[in-house]
Amino acid sequence: MTIVTRLSVGYTYLMPPTCSSPEALPALPGAYWLALALPHSTRVRIGRLGAALFPQGYYVYTGSAHGPGGVHARLGRHLRGSPRRRWHIDFLRVEATPLAWGWTAATDPTTPWECRWAQSLAASPGAFIPLPGFGASDCRAGCPAHLVGFPSLATLQNAAFTATRGTMEACWP
Repeated sequence: MTIVTRLSVGYTYLMPPTCSSPEALPALPGAYWLALALPHSTRVRIGRLGAALFPQGYYVYTGSAHGPGGVHARLGRHLRGSPRRRWHIDFLRVEATPLAWGWTAATDPTTPWECRWAQSLAASPGAFIPLPGFGASDCRAGCPAHLVGFPSLATLQNAAFTATRGTMEACWP
């Protein structure tokens, strides 16, 4: 593992080997988060949710990966981008660039990790929900969305560090 320091907020992260390539992600079921940068405000049609204006800024999407290939397949797809639009994040991913990601294969008997992370991120200072229901069509934990926006990279990093502390592997390349 190598150590990477994010000087803008002063956190130090241990970088696991899986940060070098999406191909190195584990093929285990689990939960993940993906941080994205949107360089300009843009209107995007998000499947059945319809069109919405996404302000320039930074976003964190939280999701689960319980299908074939687990975290490797799902998060890897989002990191690479896909021409096929299946999930809400696929529509936004066309306009936004991945910045960082994290995952866990641990299970939580009460609330799924993606919901715990989404709820904590949404409660962070400066956070906003750009489109209610985004990524949360099948959420049973009452999340307003599984996509949370932030006006700056520093606010996103602070929120992500707090929301996910000790629960997963993180990659901040």
